[in-house]
Amino acid sequence: MTDSAAGQLTRIVAIRHGETAWNVDTRIQGQLDVPLNDKGLWQARRLGQALADEGISVVYSSDLQRALQTAQAVAAACALDVTTDTGLRERAFGVFEGLTWAEIERDHPVESERWRRRDPDFGPVGGEVLSDFYERCVGRITALAARHPGEVVAMVAHGGVLDCLYRAATRVDLRAPRSWQLGNASINRLLHTPQGLTLVGWADTGHLDGAVHDEFSDAGANRAAQGSAA
Repeated sequence: MTDSAAGQLTRIVAIRHGETAWNVDTRIQGQLDVPLNDKGLWQARRLGQALADEGISVVYSSDLQRALQTAQAVAAACALDVTTDTGLRERAFGVFEGLTWAEIERDHPVESERWRRRDPDFGPVGGEVLSDFYERCVGRITALAARHPGEVVAMVAHGGVLDCLYRAATRVDLRAPRSWQLGNASINRLLHTPQGLTLVGWADTGHLDGAVHDEFSDAGANRAAQGSAA
């Protein structure tokens, strides 16, 4: 790679937010502002520790608090601030928001079928059409990356956003079934050049693997300390 080409390249560390109670319940969050649960906060701290020496120069995040809380842990570990961007928000799911997958299938069977087969022209009532969501996510991420040639940029967003990013980087059709992981607090690596996005690594959870979130983890220890001081 020439110096000129390297100077145009932006390294993207794309991150899905930590776990929420609604993730556990398989409940559609969409653009509802659901916070991280205790495990999600623990995941965010582990994530920050893992990325502290990555050379990240800027941290962008969806403004929804599950992403923002995750981004704040990363930014704190890197001695940076967080810049929020509504273009990184999850897809708006309209009438689906707040419902479990089973409830959607029961209460909206026709719409559920179009959603599950990834109809690009479908959007739940009050929500975003899939093709519009894809264009919004990829366009915004590309624009943000283009601001930082030669730098390492962290972007904290949502499962749907990362799904669009994976498809853009690997040229997978929007209708194709998903065969890749979108784990909470996973680290995903891409490159951006003026020619587009390229996938480098996906679904890295090494910072979480083998670690146990329980009463002896940092989150549990913090709660125990608060309880003993009360």
